[in-house]
Amino acid sequence: MAVISTVASFGQKLNNVKYPQTKKGETVDFYFDTKVQDPYRWLEDDKSAETAAWVKEENEVTYDYLSKIPFRNELKSRLQKLWNYEKIGSPSTEGNFSYYFKNNGLQNQSVFYRKDISGKEEVFLDPNTFSKDGTSSLGEMDFSKDGSILAYSISEGGSDWRKVIIMNTLNKKIVEDTLVDVKFSGLSWKGNEGFFYSSYDKPKGSQLSAKTDQHKLYFHKLGTLQKEDQVIFGADQKRRYVGGSVTDDDNYLIISAANSTYGNELYFKDLTKVNSPIVAIVDNFNSDNSVIENEGSKLYIETDWNAPNKRIVTVDVSNPRPENWKDFIPESENVLTPSTCGGFIFANYIKDAVSLVRQYDYSGKLVRNIQLPGLGTAGGFSGKKTDKTVYYSFANYITPGTIYALEPQYGESAVYQKPKVDFKSEDYVSKQVFYTSKDGTKIPMMITHKKGLQLDGKNPTILYAYGGFNISLTPSFSIANAVWMENGGIYAVANLRGGGEYGKKWHDAGTKMQKQNVFDDFIAAAEYLIAQKYTSSSFLAIRGGSNGGLLVGATMTQRPDLMKVALPAVGVMDMLRYHTFTSGAGWAYDYGTSQDSKEMFEYIRKYSPVHNVKMGTQYPATMVTTGDHDDRVVPAHSFKFAAELQEKQSGSNPVLIRIDVKAGHGAGKSVEATIQENADIQAFTLYNMGFKALPKQ
Repeated sequence: MAVISTVASFGQKLNNVKYPQTKKGETVDFYFDTKVQDPYRWLEDDKSAETAAWVKEENEVTYDYLSKIPFRNELKSRLQKLWNYEKIGSPSTEGNFSYYFKNNGLQNQSVFYRKDISGKEEVFLDPNTFSKDGTSSLGEMDFSKDGSILAYSISEGGSDWRKVIIMNTLNKKIVEDTLVDVKFSGLSWKGNEGFFYSSYDKPKGSQLSAKTDQHKLYFHKLGTLQKEDQVIFGADQKRRYVGGSVTDDDNYLIISAANSTYGNELYFKDLTKVNSPIVAIVDNFNSDNSVIENEGSKLYIETDWNAPNKRIVTVDVSNPRPENWKDFIPESENVLTPSTCGGFIFANYIKDAVSLVRQYDYSGKLVRNIQLPGLGTAGGFSGKKTDKTVYYSFANYITPGTIYALEPQYGESAVYQKPKVDFKSEDYVSKQVFYTSKDGTKIPMMITHKKGLQLDGKNPTILYAYGGFNISLTPSFSIANAVWMENGGIYAVANLRGGGEYGKKWHDAGTKMQKQNVFDDFIAAAEYLIAQKYTSSSFLAIRGGSNGGLLVGATMTQRPDLMKVALPAVGVMDMLRYHTFTSGAGWAYDYGTSQDSKEMFEYIRKYSPVHNVKMGTQYPATMVTTGDHDDRVVPAHSFKFAAELQEKQSGSNPVLIRIDVKAGHGAGKSVEATIQENADIQAFTLYNMGFKALPKQ
């Protein structure tokens, strides 16, 4: 129950920043007879002129502040210069063409090219033509079996809602009407007949924030209208996430269905038989499962059922239930992520957050260990079973992503594409340390910086983490981080509980009523960096996005003394109401909800960032970032958190909110917008650490 009545307003001047007046309502909710005020509930209405005006005023304040930082433009120029190098993706063969992405350096969106048999190159699809301002981006893509038709999706303004366009690849002409209102969907062709996709019924009210919780799998037959598309799964079974993919041989449709971000049902449908039934392989949500390959009627399944670090099993479609599964690659001490291509299975293991890759044949025999260039992250190893060459990438925090070509029959790798980046990797060092969290758990952290760093506690440091949803943070290269380190900064990444670095047990140790472990791990990482004199509280910034935004929000409200700067991005900040927006209810495996029980409500409320901002507290200099079209973590989370901080902040540290217009949760953001955002973040961070010019190293 909620009641909205009279409003109040406030305006403060801190650090020469005069914040907009943000009205306060008297909205009250009751959770298990506990009264909880929600004065900024009105900011949840993304369709109101009042919210739009607030966004405009807050942005004016933020950009006025940023414009006065003397080295902001210098940072932007250096980012642009470093970013301006050619980037080429791995090629794939479709029909008689080889397709790949390429960016000449500063193009807002990478361009999709192709070459014919003679090697003649042409632009096939240029997402930069989708919109004048670079805010429309290319999403999912899938070619028909013979490569003659392409289905691809487009996101506008960063939204998760997509439209799907169907193109004849030979003449590049659109062949039929565009599909609309498609969300959280792959695209998977059945021969040349049509393709499977997923979506929700269009919600009533705001398409950006209204709840969506019944996903459906459809089949679109070429030459028919979207309204005629057949619902394959989800009409009678209410599931929040449903996806379908066709095996390479076109024999089976594999269906995954889930209600949360962990645990899924698994089904198959025999496409070789008319009106064949949908058959359950796994009929519960107690494990994560996916079919990665088939050979005839034998399925190869990746699963963490009875294997927290994952394993691969095989089973025949005639008796596919788990009791008939046979180990193909058993569970090991390291977390497994497999992929298939070139007639082999590549087992990519995470060992202390870095990659180890082993190549197996289809009998389960170990063919070889793939020799990687060093400690870092190997990705790719995907493609068709018939591919003669396999491509993979390698990167770490000081090595720009390089693509390698591997001949799987012989095990020989060669550099396929090495980027020419104006960055001297040999001048930097990246090392892994293990520190102790509050309860004695050992946590890995990668610390990267220039060689010869003085451990005097005065180095500007960004501590980054995520800690949720079974996601592993493995080493990667970033131009933004390169510029940060060029200017004497340290970049540290902590692999907190809640992530997937050590399997399901590690994930579960940071969920629901163990979520505080994640914040404790992050706090302990900061304390380690300070104790070892890498930095000090005066030179420490904490940063994270989405679930990592929650991490930053919870940490800065629990330990505002620990850092000088806080940078929460697109964060889940209102933990009492997150499940009422878009697909938020699907995150309950990690968080629980305020409706589950009184005990869960009280636990969540204790760390919910919006509900733990205290009047008269000196919080760190804070720049909240979000997008006005974020329909995954709705911007109201960030709006309400910023309003609370601006009202209650004590002292001179500024609290700003930077709201990207026509932007979403981050995917598909233009290069121009990405560069400007990183320049603003680094300028704000260094300026609030006391730097009046870029540090000279």
